[in-house]
Amino acid sequence: MNHIAKGVPVVPGVGYGPVIRPEPRPAIPAPTTVAEEDRAAEIARYDAAAATVATRLTERAGLAAGAAAEVLSATADLARDRGLSAAAAQRIQAGSDAVHACAAATDQFAALFTQLGGLMAERVTDLHDIRDRIVAELTGQPEPGVPHPTEPSVLVADDLSPADTAGLDELTVALATRLGGPTSHTAIIARQLGIPCVVAVTDLPEIGVGTPVLVNGDTGEILIEPDETTARAAVRAAADQRAVTASWHGPGRTADGHPVGILANVQDGPSAQQAAQSQAEGVGLFRTELAFLNRETEPTVAEQADLYAEVLRAFAGRKVVVRTLDAGSDKPLAFTGATDEPNPALGVRGLRLAFADPGILDRQLDAIAKAAERTGELPWVMAPMVATVADARFFAERARSRGLVAGVMVEVPAVALLADRVLEHVDFLSIGTNDLTQYTMAADRLSPELATLTDPWQPAHLALVAQVARAGQVAGKPVGVCGEAAADPLLACVLTGLGITSLSAATAALPAVGARLATVTLDQCRHAATAALAAEDPAAAREAARTAC
Repeated sequence: MNHIAKGVPVVPGVGYGPVIRPEPRPAIPAPTTVAEEDRAAEIARYDAAAATVATRLTERAGLAAGAAAEVLSATADLARDRGLSAAAAQRIQAGSDAVHACAAATDQFAALFTQLGGLMAERVTDLHDIRDRIVAELTGQPEPGVPHPTEPSVLVADDLSPADTAGLDELTVALATRLGGPTSHTAIIARQLGIPCVVAVTDLPEIGVGTPVLVNGDTGEILIEPDETTARAAVRAAADQRAVTASWHGPGRTADGHPVGILANVQDGPSAQQAAQSQAEGVGLFRTELAFLNRETEPTVAEQADLYAEVLRAFAGRKVVVRTLDAGSDKPLAFTGATDEPNPALGVRGLRLAFADPGILDRQLDAIAKAAERTGELPWVMAPMVATVADARFFAERARSRGLVAGVMVEVPAVALLADRVLEHVDFLSIGTNDLTQYTMAADRLSPELATLTDPWQPAHLALVAQVARAGQVAGKPVGVCGEAAADPLLACVLTGLGITSLSAATAALPAVGARLATVTLDQCRHAATAALAAEDPAAAREAARTAC
């Protein structure tokens, strides 16, 4: 082999094939000055192009599911964004043509989002993707994106837009990107699609199209021009492992019978119905806010109750954990009245919205209670972005007054440190590893330069998870994990060894997690957890856990 590159593994598995790359950005023609009498027509031309792009993305979202549908819908909303449209129109009114107005408006918003940092910085990739699609529509060029391979191929790129990742061809057998992190859109969608993926490959060379490459999503290694016989043997071994995974039927438990709940993350009725047909034993994270992203006004209690009842019916008789609105930051809801903040990831989001307007939370809890009464089910409810014991008490009192099982998310290190006190007021905890890692390591989870810091295998992060799990064991109350870490089969063993009682992830990731747990004993999981906690960095933690189990 000529070269080995190393990145952050985010989806296990092995893929081998010739390299394909995304199509280049559409060419931007020389600028022209638009006469004053033609500017209204030029604005209409821009608006029509943006609407066409938004419609295409919405149609793709309708054919997708889970995270893919979610991010495609969010990207379509960005194409329709009034602020972006207004910024482009302002430039056209000053004489710019639609193409250059689009590019300038995008640059303005990209600079703003980059300055805001945190989750908002992720939208920069989305903005550039929207810009390129609108420019292609305005200039009559082919829509940018990923080519459709004619043979099993490996997609290599600096970064991928959500639309590109969500629309990958089945012949794309692996992904490798120079940018991105463990919780980027690329990683989340690749995990849902089950495509081996390595991100943040900072030393990824300029690999030519057609060059054979092996991507190992377990170790994070990219082998360029490997020995073909060895590469194909690795692919066969990975296929054998997938066959074992496909034969797993649950319920979640270790080889010696220790139970571990295997739950699904959902966002609405259709995704819940799809998950209910899988091996999911219930729902560990119902992201309620995603159904309301496009609403200008707050949905009524009756409208919310209808939505929640769909999910409860899909999992009748099984556990369903409903997260109350996690609005703010990268998921602004118009009806919450949220405003721009210097650092939205550390701002007024989640439960903090209810401190300013308790009615939003009260109406949502009323709707959940109404759905519970209508279906005869007893949902669990949990609040996001809890930071203090008082926060937990505030939420639990409101939930219990409606007959609901009350819990909170552990995303803020302060709650992990005081988990024993928090558990005096709630019935369960659920660890959101994406944000907990980010806040623990003081590192933007979407920054490719900091991807190693925001790796959920960071020993400091695992130490906090261990502390929360111990508090749960002492209190005799369940502690689950609902972040992306729960989708990693090897990390699932470590989490089980730490004392986590349930794992919730994208539906497509559940069989691999359940199958891996079924091959190890609880003692092996505990040994893996001890070894990972003793490691100095994520790579060493992975290797130590792999050796132990």
